[in-house]
Amino acid sequence: MIKKDDIVQTNEEYSYEDLVADIEALKSRYPFIQTDIIGSSVMGKSIYAIRLGIGQKEVFYSGDWHANEYLTAPLLMKFVEDYAKAYTQKRTLRGYDIEYLYRNNSIWIVPMVNPDGVELVIEGITPSHPFYQSVLRINSGSKDFRGWTANIRGVDLNHQWPADWEQENDRSPQVPSPRKYGGTRPLTEPETIAIYDFTKKHNFRMVLAFHSQCQVIYWGFKGMEPPESEKIVNRMAILTGYVPEKTAYSGAGYKDWFIQEFRKPGFTIEVGIGINPLPVSQFPQIYRENLAVLLEAPLL
Repeated sequence: MIKKDDIVQTNEEYSYEDLVADIEALKSRYPFIQTDIIGSSVMGKSIYAIRLGIGQKEVFYSGDWHANEYLTAPLLMKFVEDYAKAYTQKRTLRGYDIEYLYRNNSIWIVPMVNPDGVELVIEGITPSHPFYQSVLRINSGSKDFRGWTANIRGVDLNHQWPADWEQENDRSPQVPSPRKYGGTRPLTEPETIAIYDFTKKHNFRMVLAFHSQCQVIYWGFKGMEPPESEKIVNRMAILTGYVPEKTAYSGAGYKDWFIQEFRKPGFTIEVGIGINPLPVSQFPQIYRENLAVLLEAPLL
């Protein structure tokens, strides 16, 4: 239930403009929230990172990798607001000690990796758009973008990572596409480069990449995941009710690269169920299912 003084509204589509306005409003109300701009999209939109906590133990959550999976951004932003509110009021959240979390952990969050794609799916496109012709060509002339997952150049940001990219590319579209085209090589897109550089700059113990849909948690990559990943995913499965799956039978994803590069736990969490974009009516259930994971992951 949304309270009248809540900043993050979750009963409507969540746009890039909503994200920017909410970040500014949250910083104003809760000055201890730290933010950073870690890069820009193809069209120059800022890619924001939010930090909750001051501890040395760092974890990283990300959302809106895919344009029509935009419910994952308000999931993370509502978490930011509820965490900040609980910390200010010196109370627990879902039974978790927020003051302890704040002192001992740093939760880094990039709510919207793909702002251009999200804007396309929510708002559509007009002839004044700088990518109007190319986007329509990629989308076979259709102005229905509900099936669009890529960035504005038709590159899938979760097929862009140097972790079996060649094998994944062989079975994916070979030209810009609404979905699954991995680019001409790994890490060509400014959005993926921003996340790559940001990850390299930090010492994340664990990463959670949020997608939708199917209520599954993917946790392995070619046996490179550390032994504790299975224990962690089993705990996450209890908290969410989602099904743990070791592999998605695909590569070139961010979680895959993180596991390969650092041999640390990485997870892709598929929230909700149905056809993307999921209806906003699913948000309350999605939030209930995932709040405990967002709170407990830094402690696992």
